[in-house]
Amino acid sequence: TRELSRRNLTKMPPKLLTHLILALVAVSGAAAARRHPAPANFTASGNPVYIWPLPKNFTSGTQTLAVDPDLALDPQGAGGGAAAVAEAFERYRHLIFSPWAHAARPASAGYDVARLTVVVASADETLELGVDESYTIYIAAAGGANSIVGGATIEANTIYGAIRGLETFSQLCVFNYDTKNVEVRYAPWYIQDEPRFAFRGLMLDTSRHYLPVDVIKQVIDSMSFSKLVTYYLWDHASSLPELLLLTP
Repeated sequence: TRELSRRNLTKMPPKLLTHLILALVAVSGAAAARRHPAPANFTASGNPVYIWPLPKNFTSGTQTLAVDPDLALDPQGAGGGAAAVAEAFERYRHLIFSPWAHAARPASAGYDVARLTVVVASADETLELGVDESYTIYIAAAGGANSIVGGATIEANTIYGAIRGLETFSQLCVFNYDTKNVEVRYAPWYIQDEPRFAFRGLMLDTSRHYLPVDVIKQVIDSMSFSKLVTYYLWDHASSLPELLLLTP
């Protein structure tokens, strides 16, 4: 039967074979899309959403909110006071605000987002493949829908979900060179997100392509920007790659 099938394929006209392959690819792509539907990638006003990866669900608006350079962290919940959350907040605040942000801001500036509340339900910091990384973000001006007075809120079940939420929050913050403010555009935002795939990784083969340690550290840092969790390092000293689960 296999021999007959092979003969039939070799006798098939090239154009017909090409169409058959394209049809099979289209069917498999449609099946994959049904299993993992692509999230929306436009705001309510029709502008592209510059969040990577795109959140699972979100709603947006048309307002622009100014973020205070002295943005304060308000940790809540059983895991909100974890050192990892505070360290991540300081790291992202440094990424959001340039060193000269305080000097450049207007003297009479008023800010819509002056506080970031991070609520973490669990104090369990166990890191393993498949850990809960889901989170929810609310950002709105005072008095608006889902409003938080002078701030924004991230809610998560674990510290790792909270850190993913901090990454998304940092991507929503954009520097305005005209007003010299960091802004959140297209507010109010409501984002509900979780990974589509538990395993999201990258491998570096340093045995065949030498990379300085500083470059490897930069790669690991950049992995957090894309919310990757698994890092493989393959060097000349081992025959199998070393698997590392990364703290976001």
